[in-house]
Amino acid sequence: MDHAPADQEHIANATLGQGAGYGVVLGLGGAFAIGMIATTFILKRYNRELQTSEMFNTAGRTVKSGLVAAAVVSSWTWAATLLQSTGVCYRYGVSGPFWYASGATVQIILFATLAIELKRRAPNAHTYLEVIKARYGTVAHLVFMVFGVITNILVSLMLIVGGSATLNALTGMHTIAAIYLLPLGVIAYTMVGGLKATILTDWAHTFILLLIIIIFALTAYASHDLLGSPSAVYDLLVEAATRHPVDGNKEGSYLTMQSREGAIFFVINIVGNFGTVFLDNGYYNKAIAASPVHALPGYIIGGICWFAIPWLTATTMGLAGLALENNPRFPTYPDRMLDSDVSAGLVLPYAAVALLGKGGAMATLLIVFMAVTSAFSSQLIAVSTICTYDLYRAYFKPEASGKRLIYMSHCVVVGYGLFISTFSVGLWYAGISMGYLYVMMGVIISSAVLPATLALLWSGQNKWAAAGAPVLGLATSLTAWLVTSKKQCGELTVQCTGSNIPMLAGNVAALLSPVVFIAILTAIFGVDKYDWKSMLEIRRGDDHDLAQEAGVDLEDVNGGHEETQAEFEAEQSKLLKAGKISRWTTVILALAFLVLWPMPMYGSGYIFSKPFFTGWVTIGIIWIFGSFIGVGLFPVWESRATLTRTCKYIWKDLTGKSHIKTIHAQEAAVAGTPGDQTPPEKAGLKEEVRSS
Repeated sequence: MDHAPADQEHIANATLGQGAGYGVVLGLGGAFAIGMIATTFILKRYNRELQTSEMFNTAGRTVKSGLVAAAVVSSWTWAATLLQSTGVCYRYGVSGPFWYASGATVQIILFATLAIELKRRAPNAHTYLEVIKARYGTVAHLVFMVFGVITNILVSLMLIVGGSATLNALTGMHTIAAIYLLPLGVIAYTMVGGLKATILTDWAHTFILLLIIIIFALTAYASHDLLGSPSAVYDLLVEAATRHPVDGNKEGSYLTMQSREGAIFFVINIVGNFGTVFLDNGYYNKAIAASPVHALPGYIIGGICWFAIPWLTATTMGLAGLALENNPRFPTYPDRMLDSDVSAGLVLPYAAVALLGKGGAMATLLIVFMAVTSAFSSQLIAVSTICTYDLYRAYFKPEASGKRLIYMSHCVVVGYGLFISTFSVGLWYAGISMGYLYVMMGVIISSAVLPATLALLWSGQNKWAAAGAPVLGLATSLTAWLVTSKKQCGELTVQCTGSNIPMLAGNVAALLSPVVFIAILTAIFGVDKYDWKSMLEIRRGDDHDLAQEAGVDLEDVNGGHEETQAEFEAEQSKLLKAGKISRWTTVILALAFLVLWPMPMYGSGYIFSKPFFTGWVTIGIIWIFGSFIGVGLFPVWESRATLTRTCKYIWKDLTGKSHIKTIHAQEAAVAGTPGDQTPPEKAGLKEEVRSS
């Protein structure tokens, strides 16, 4: 039974062969795996980083803002970011990329406040679910664990389903082979390097991804023989609107922000993405990994830099697809793309082939591979930390050693990768596409967003509201979704349940209904008076067995000595200040992206003039260069001292000028051996620190 859309044979025959697909997946995937394994060895040998359970799952809690921003951008750049945003542009015109980008940027920016509160309230946490358990107990913990794992599963399925569909379309590589082979290299380097390897790979992937997006944009708007300027693209978009005007757009134009269906997608996008950020443990992992002073700038820089990726990618490739679809170079010419192909995310590869031929196909293959693998590595770590700390250590072996915790993390990484691949095969046979999963996510998970947020921001939410609101909200959202589908279409099919109106009803009900349920359950069971103390009692993993096995003292590796009470209080003061700054900053930025920028253009129904469209594109290109500086070059500059020192050590070691043990001994002699005194325990902190 052939499940590939009919039009895929055009692109497969016209561009890359199966060898290219297997070469990228196995060759490039293997190269990244070997590179990250080598990096982990270098960090261990020259930076004294021992792979303990804490280092594996938290990256030592010392990551700087540039790498945090790159990791956030990479984790949020799914296959859907590139493929779905381009499809939305193909459907609705210039409004689509903006609705997609702004509707998914505000969550990252707003999450900065939650990241600060997590580090302040629970400095030793490994997952946000540990915070739920510490505050509300077992029932709420199990409820949120289900929602958290479902979030990770849905995101992982989107990554693999979307990535494998694109591989099949570009190379003819069998979809099932792509589904099972895509995660292989990711599993290998994640197992060896943990969260630190994931973050470093995120930076490398983001660097390459941004370069390719810049190439696409400059080709379409500056050098292409058929396009080559915003003016030429503008004229072709006007022609496209005369051939097939957009239903619901002002005058059927592709050049207006006033799009009825685009606005509906905007709401669905906002609601669904709150769930996939605020309930995805991967984003809490990044917050936990960040050094306290770097968490806020990391998330703000990451959110602002990420905006340009879907906005410019879709504004370039989605509009190029519309402009070139009436040209023999377009793979489906003389027909328009099938709606199923658009939903499967094939506008980007088709447009790339029309724009750059085989070079475009290979570039698309690379960026989709980068997006899928880097985001999937984040999902692997997210699920492994949940299963290790929230399931295994919480309920089966509370006194588990560091060695045992790492073993469990490794098992989960492998098992989860196999599970997702097998599940993806089932979805492929059922005909469920990436686009369907994307808009369905909010219906399933968003009812837990508000209760999870209030767990860190409001002391008054009681355990019944925390545990009950997500479940009641899910029941409400499923009812709204399916009843609306039945009423609109008369039957429940994949096509009907995946359409805009039913998804809008389900998504909005999921996000907003917990407001009512929390109010009712608070009225019934009373306002809680939580003192925030139990979150401070979350403990780190005991890694002394791993240190003893390696013949080192934990005080001498992974960032040095145990934190003193004075240092902890200073850290809390910085986080309290950062929390106040983040609230104002994130609210202002969110209003700018959601209201101040788009709504005047939507309300006025303005149709872009040629000069305005030229300016619109120019801003996007400038922004993507800013993103390249922010998450491509800035992390290197920020870590220049460490990079220089490590390169010096490697050179001395390779040339025999000095053995690495001699270098470390000399450093210890100069700096003084850490750990001479046992610092006071955090249990004796002042009451004002606990209650602030």
